[in-house]
This record gives sequence, structure tokens and C-alpha cells, in this order.
Amino acid sequence: MTIPASVKIVEVGPRDGLQNEAQSVPTEIKIGLIEKLVDAGLPVVESGAFVSPKWVPQMAASGEVFEGIKKRAHVAYPMLVPNLKGLDAALEAGVREIAGFAAATETFSQKNTNCSIKESLERFRQVSEKARAENLKIRGYISCVLGCPYEGEVSIDIIADIAAQLLDQGCYEISLGDTIGVGTPAKAQALIERVSKTVPIPQLAAHFHDTYGQGLANLHAVLECGISVIDSSVAGLGGCPYAKGASGNVATEDVLYMLDGMDIETGVDMQKLLEAGQYINDFLGRESASRAALALGNL
Repeated sequence: MTIPASVKIVEVGPRDGLQNEAQSVPTEIKIGLIEKLVDAGLPVVESGAFVSPKWVPQMAASGEVFEGIKKRAHVAYPMLVPNLKGLDAALEAGVREIAGFAAATETFSQKNTNCSIKESLERFRQVSEKARAENLKIRGYISCVLGCPYEGEVSIDIIADIAAQLLDQGCYEISLGDTIGVGTPAKAQALIERVSKTVPIPQLAAHFHDTYGQGLANLHAVLECGISVIDSSVAGLGGCPYAKGASGNVATEDVLYMLDGMDIETGVDMQKLLEAGQYINDFLGRESASRAALALGNL
């Protein structure tokens, strides 16, 4: 299949990135980061999560964050919603797009959501039914698609089945997450080839963490399969609270540098993206995890 001429980058830093930070990030800093990312031209910025503050305290003020953003008509601001209680909070805040999730292994599902895969899909069904009744857009995530921190190898047949169920429940797009970043290019391609038999390629996205330095190689591999939606995190922020040792999602700056070099259109401005990354790194008091950001900053 031909590599796409354009790619949609879904920025997950303000949620998937910041949720694992021990240092509390104030609401105004989160809003500032989101608006800088939008200014850089990112069409989708995942802005928070309506989850229990007991388990993910960093996301406790997501309603205030969402309400404080200066919304742009052409930009989507999805919020992660795990259950009906979270959906009610999202609706109260005026959210128009949500994301739900399931895991590819039973152990990770229990660790992450305290329920089985089957139970998590039933929970998601209840959320999606109410969300569709409210005319909300729904995006789906599947965790641990290329490896699990507890069970190791993962069945791609199970992933394909979960993806099909999420599609049936109303997801317009399903993001396949290599949560612990253990995937390699051949495995990433095999995953896409199998899952695309149940979910069309245009409705699949790649969400690859960079723990073993394979993120960009894996993304290039799935671009060759026709994938045209990539999740990434500014400055390489993130990790996973339930996957010890997992690094952040592949850095948005690194993804953009690769795509620009391949003449693939994204609509994202590198200089403004670098400024967004510097903004959050200045607050956190550390260097960017993006190789491209570090290199370009030294030119």
C-alpha cells in the first residue's frame, strides 16, 4: 500500500503525557499547553480525563481545563471517559468528543480498570450508547497491542476482535496502543494487517510508546500499511501508571520531523510546536525527551 500523502497527528500530551507526572500541573498551565499546541496547528488535542482523582490525581481538574480552553471550530478536544459517571461529568462540562478504552490482556485490564476485558467492553457499551444519544463523537483505545507488562506476547486475534466490538459500539476511530513500547516494525505491520480485516485502515490509528527506541521505526512501518493517523505526545511526555518502566509516547516533534522529511502533509508548524514543548518543559524543570527538539534547539 502507498504511504499516505497526509497524516493527522493526534496530540495526547495534555492527557496521556501529563497523567503520569508526579508533580501537580496547575489548570492554567494545562490550558496554556493545549492552546499552544492548537496554535501549532494540531487538529486534535486530547485535553484530559474524567477519571477518579484517587487513582489519577493529575486529571482531577479536567472539567475546569476543558471549560477554560478557547475552543476553535476546526479543532477536536477529546476527553478520556471510563464510565457513565465520567460521561456525565464530561457532558456537564460541554465536551463533544470522548475516548474510551479496553486492554488486550486480562491482567492489564484488571490492573487498569479493575475488571475483565468483557466487563470493560460492556462498560464501554453503556457509555457509547448514552454518548451517541447525546451526539458525541467517540474514539476508542486498545492498550498493550504489541506486548503486555504482565502477560508478555499478546494475541492479535483478540485485538482484532476487541477492535471490531469498539467499531460496532460507535467508535469512528480506534487507536492501537503499544503501551509499553516493546513492538518492532515487523510486529507492528503484522498487527495492522490482521486488525484491518475487521476494522478499515482509515479508521485505525497508531499510538506507540518509545521505551525501546522503536517508536519512529514502528510508525514508518505502519505508514507503509496505509495508516494515516498517529498519536504522539509533545516533548515525549508520559508513561503509564500501570506499566512500570514504560516511557512516554513517541514525541510529537520527532514524528513531525520524520513526516516533514518524507514530504507528508500535517498542517503542523515545527517552530510553534517546539515552543509548546519548551513551555511545558520549563514548568516541569527538565529537558525535552524529544531528540528532534534537542537538536533543533541547539542549531
